Amino acid sequence: MNIVLHQPEIPHNTGAIGRTCLMTGSKLHLIRPLGFFLDEKSLKRSGLDYWPQISVQQYDNFAQFKKHNHSGRFFFIETDGKQTYTDVTYKKDDYLIFGSETTGLPQEILKTHPNQVIKIPMIGEDRSLNLSVAAGIVLYEALRQTGFFKD
Repeated sequence: MNIVLHQPEIPHNTGAIGRTCLMTGSKLHLIRPLGFFLDEKSLKRSGLDYWPQISVQQYDNFAQFKKHNHSGRFFFIETDGKQTYTDVTYKKDDYLIFGSETTGLPQEILKTHPNQVIKIPMIGEDRSLNLSVAAGIVLYEALRQTGFFKD
């Protein structure tokens, strides 16, 4: 599986998602700009000693990400998706795409992929789930459907 973070802002969320990717054999894709630094000093200060073991790819923008991963199936997780994450039938190499913590995914991206926008049901509209929690929920459903770690 592939987890994609579009312009993440909070290093601890990205770190937690990176750890989840490491524990599940998933690849992490980061689309710039990032709200933090990924240099060795910053990673060490954040306690991300496992970061070098994570499969991470960085991109300058969404267009570059899409160009490099053009054959993949993309699912955009957003609070206003028309179908829930459990309505999707996942494949092992799908891309689960999450927006930044404060603004979510840009409307121009969502408008070009309306049938691929999915949501996690929540009560109320005041707040949404933490980014790392949301990524774990959707990732584990996709892994469950694809037999977890079976080839």
